Amino acid sequence: MGDINIGFAKENVEQAGFLDIDVDPQIDLFSEIEKLKKEKNAIVLAHYYQEPDIQDVADYIGDSLGLAQEAAKTNADIIVFAGVHFMAETAKILNPNKKVLLPDLKAGCSLADSAPAAAFRKFKEQHPDHLVISYINCTADIKALSDIICTSSNAQKIVESIPADQKIIFAPDKNLGAYLVKKTGRDMVLWNGACMVHEIFSLEKILKLKVRHPNAKLIAHPECEEALLRHADYIGSTTGLLKFTQEDSGTEYIVATETGILHQMQKASPEKTFIPAPPDNSCACNDCPHMKLNTLEKLYLCMKYELPEIHMDETLRQAARKPIDRMLEISARYGL
Repeated sequence: MGDINIGFAKENVEQAGFLDIDVDPQIDLFSEIEKLKKEKNAIVLAHYYQEPDIQDVADYIGDSLGLAQEAAKTNADIIVFAGVHFMAETAKILNPNKKVLLPDLKAGCSLADSAPAAAFRKFKEQHPDHLVISYINCTADIKALSDIICTSSNAQKIVESIPADQKIIFAPDKNLGAYLVKKTGRDMVLWNGACMVHEIFSLEKILKLKVRHPNAKLIAHPECEEALLRHADYIGSTTGLLKFTQEDSGTEYIVATETGILHQMQKASPEKTFIPAPPDNSCACNDCPHMKLNTLEKLYLCMKYELPEIHMDETLRQAARKPIDRMLEISARYGL
């Protein structure tokens, strides 16, 4: 591949990523990425929902809690976040003096987008005596308006750690919030947000699939709608789902979350069968279009040119860090 004009690239990459740059197909991207890690003292953090190639080249693969914990303790000079924008923001919040890169700046999140900061601020003002617990799948602006951040791995423990007489707003995911209300008995005020990936599953198709696979267990993420969760054999975070399939005696599973996790499930339990839960559309799978914007080629270019970089106002960063620190403290207390 010929070199690119860095000045031109920086101007365009900050807006859209390396969308118009071709990578020489003869380059061994896996070995080149490993070289760049060593040369730049860089770490690649990847979410379970990334494509298999990115998962295989990552230094750490995890869900939102694990990724936040890893970002908080890394000694790397550069953090390359193979995930979506709010995840890279979280890494920057925790590492103001490190360079944080995201392969594609357009890798957003439908759930984060469902909670605009201005609207949420007004919503919060309507409930002045409520403590705000926000799911980590939100923007830095929403984090700054929150008291505690949670993930699907630690949400129940965090809600249960709050005094029973303290009123709570839970945002932005209404489905996870409703699941927590059921699990904890807390009457929380829920923001009306949702993840497009977890709301698109077809219960009708899943039930037909269970008829064809009578021994398959339905496992689901708590961001799914309540009607689907009622039929689940196990409900848990992405890491929880993976761990369940490793430890459970079953051999066949219908997986109601983003399909990227099936790669790790199959690697951990090659003798078992994993079936992606079908969505209510013509596609046979349920991929997050934002997560899948990242590619191995973009990851390589991102590391090579150290762009696009996440920048953040320091006042916002400090405000957004406080509720994340509270989450990490509570998680450590419960050994999560």
